[in-house]
Amino acid sequence: MSDPLPMFPLNTVVFPGMSVPLHVFEDRYRMLVSHLLTVEDPAQRVFGTVAIREGYEVGDHGAQSVYRVGCILQLTEVDRRDDGTFDIVAVARERLVLEEMQRGADFPQGTAEVLAEPEVEVPQELLDKARATFTAFRVAMTELQGDPFSGTLPRDPDYLAWTLSALAPLPMAERQSLLEASDATERLELVTRLLTEELRAINVIPSLPATQVARTAWSPN
Repeated sequence: MSDPLPMFPLNTVVFPGMSVPLHVFEDRYRMLVSHLLTVEDPAQRVFGTVAIREGYEVGDHGAQSVYRVGCILQLTEVDRRDDGTFDIVAVARERLVLEEMQRGADFPQGTAEVLAEPEVEVPQELLDKARATFTAFRVAMTELQGDPFSGTLPRDPDYLAWTLSALAPLPMAERQSLLEASDATERLELVTRLLTEELRAINVIPSLPATQVARTAWSPN
């Protein structure tokens, strides 16, 4: 990308295809949303996000350190509230690699490149194993606290890899490793292994998954 990209670092890892709801109340990000609303083409109302490694979404100091691989988000819904804040929904599109991020005059901006998604032939055995592992994990979670998921898993290998990565209640570093995986095969292998480890933990400490789900929930900026 030759032009600076508005940036909105978050305390979570976002995956392509995810819908991200945000309550925008801090001045710099309110200005970011206002800027996007001046863009006539809705498809071009885009900004970038990366997960915060150290620091916070809000406050004078903000993010002290961020991961380099994140996502491009497209603003899809905006609700301007009477107090000047926004409730927005953005949909994650392509991955990005952040080369540089600056404070900017009004809001953070970054220089980034789109990270291409290689086309690979995912072995059917791996697809079946990934689905079966997630199904077993879902059953275990349902027995503990009710079914936290809804819908059915996609058949497309790329979408399946992103969906399982997004649904897996994992710590940030592990979610980031899923985002940074080189292709769908590597991503499915990794998420299957991580979910298998979560299943083993459930058998030892039944309350553990609820804690993990809580720590991966969306937070306002």
